Amino acid sequence: MQVRIAIAQLTPILGDLQANLARHLAAAEQAAAEGIQLLVFPELSLTGYRLEDLAYNVAIQPTAEHPIFGPLLAASHQLDLVVGFVEADARQKFYIAGAYLSQGKLVHLHRKVYLPTYGMFDEGRYFAWGDAVAAFDTQFGRVGLLICEDFWHISPPYLLWLDGADILILTSASPGRGMTTQQKMGSARWVEQVTQAYANMFTNFVIHANRTGFEDGVTFWGGSVVFDPEGNMVTQGPYYEEALVTAVLDLSQLRRARVRLPLLRDERTNLTLRELQRIVGV
Repeated sequence: MQVRIAIAQLTPILGDLQANLARHLAAAEQAAAEGIQLLVFPELSLTGYRLEDLAYNVAIQPTAEHPIFGPLLAASHQLDLVVGFVEADARQKFYIAGAYLSQGKLVHLHRKVYLPTYGMFDEGRYFAWGDAVAAFDTQFGRVGLLICEDFWHISPPYLLWLDGADILILTSASPGRGMTTQQKMGSARWVEQVTQAYANMFTNFVIHANRTGFEDGVTFWGGSVVFDPEGNMVTQGPYYEEALVTAVLDLSQLRRARVRLPLLRDERTNLTLRELQRIVGV
């Protein structure tokens, strides 16, 4: 089975839900016209990243009745979508969230588990921590969704791998820090190495969607990338520029990779569980 996917590497307008919704719908229409089956947007694609107190004004609930979320659900009748936004739950706790939409339904909602609150990052001041990491079923197989710092920690991708995810979707608003070459910032090089390592270690497809643009003096480097289960780069978007980055995933590669390198077969989950219980004192 082959799946045509695309990454909408874009620059959201900070705090402007209506303008960003229009860009999402336009990208979805373009992608559907090109035969794309799955379109992935970056972290906080509906709101922009450096929200601070704006976070409470742009928070939405992911329902068909909501004027922002409803049109996205409608668009998912044409192709599956992954979108990023600020979620307000029923008791007005606010989360950095990602949603997988298909056939007019919310298939899966992921709330960001790790909120960086150090250096230039201040997420823990404005958002609540998610507390679940789970894979989910789609028409293309079992998928896992993580947001930025979630996949800087090895445990969430590992849990998704054990939970059956063959495709890891990683969304981010990754800022540029540290220059290693004229074209590539140090943070870009580090993130690319990490995502490629997950493809290699878990013999999975890895889709990383990163945004572009500037906010409050911060540069977001783009460079969205897809790796196959052998760790080979399938495609990569440009640095610093908006783009619709397309790729074809050949799902038969999963079998070939795992026959060659049966890490999933040989993973000793009971040993891992036992040792974790020892370490935390359970």
